Amino acid sequence: MTGVAPNRPLRLASYNTEWFNALFDDRGRPYDDDALSARYQTSRAQQLGALGIVFTALDADGVMVIEAPDSNSRRSTVTALENFAAMFGLRARRCIHGFSSETEQEIAFLYDPDRLSAEHAPEGLPATTAGLLSGPGTPRFDTAFRYDLDTDIAPEVIRFSKPPLELLVTPQGGAALRLIGVHAKSKAPHGATSPDQLMRLSIENRRKQLAQCIWIRARVEDHLSRGDSLMVMGDFNDGPGLDEFERLFGRSGVEIVLGAEAPPDRRLTDPHAAMALQSRVSMQPTSARFWHGPKKRWFEALLDFIMVSPDLAARAPDWRIWHPFNDPGCAAVPELREALLQASDHFPVSIDLPIPPA
Repeated sequence: MTGVAPNRPLRLASYNTEWFNALFDDRGRPYDDDALSARYQTSRAQQLGALGIVFTALDADGVMVIEAPDSNSRRSTVTALENFAAMFGLRARRCIHGFSSETEQEIAFLYDPDRLSAEHAPEGLPATTAGLLSGPGTPRFDTAFRYDLDTDIAPEVIRFSKPPLELLVTPQGGAALRLIGVHAKSKAPHGATSPDQLMRLSIENRRKQLAQCIWIRARVEDHLSRGDSLMVMGDFNDGPGLDEFERLFGRSGVEIVLGAEAPPDRRLTDPHAAMALQSRVSMQPTSARFWHGPKKRWFEALLDFIMVSPDLAARAPDWRIWHPFNDPGCAAVPELREALLQASDHFPVSIDLPIPPA
């Protein structure tokens, strides 16, 4: 069915699809109509069609979908995304979903079952009835762990509102990979009513995000110690040099997960993050584009990453940000360029990886 050459590199992508949930009814059927979507001044049919164009152009073997449709007692992430894939005839037509989010934004994986197999494979210790660790070690991502956020020798309990999705992915004829899909907590200081409160909430949210990244890094260390081939991919709402709070805390969450200060054989690689770390003024790649109302202009940031373990980096994979203006291949195709702008406030990030031999 796929028609993909068996020796073609494995293409995996991460794509934050802004409020994908608003494009489906409770039975997972796409809203292909003129009603407004949750995306500014865009109809549901327009956003849905634009997403179909982008996913088709990606032609990925697997896509980590960030802000995937909701999963609860009435709605199914898997049903909605598999209906979406069928609507546009995508190769990546099978969906897998892990622990449900506390929000309407899930993390899910759409993949081509003719090119790879995928299973939900959470790691870590289970929770006790109190929702805390049942023993020493790295906890499972749907539980909690204690971390001292404010150095008062009283560790706070840290939880993910959007638990990372851990997968065991096996390409046809290739060795297994571990994937971790991430949507790190936003730093937006919701509810602030004064400058002092704005600063306090911003610092508190940043501490929580860094603690979550420390938790993810602990899982990375577990995998590296076992010699696993690993990718960490998704939206970190964070990055080197992104805001003034990095000066306060000394490093970004992205640097923590990468292991920027670890020995070379314990570091993850993402060339876009490396560019941002090396040059925080010029030559900055970006993966997201936002309208800033008060300043009446667009701003861009590097928020989306695909980090790989040293053994995968040694295979010389090819990373790409599908930016409508900065990527020549996207800019040269008007339909794709406009679809990328209409589909989401983030652009896909992909990696073409020579398949590791089994």
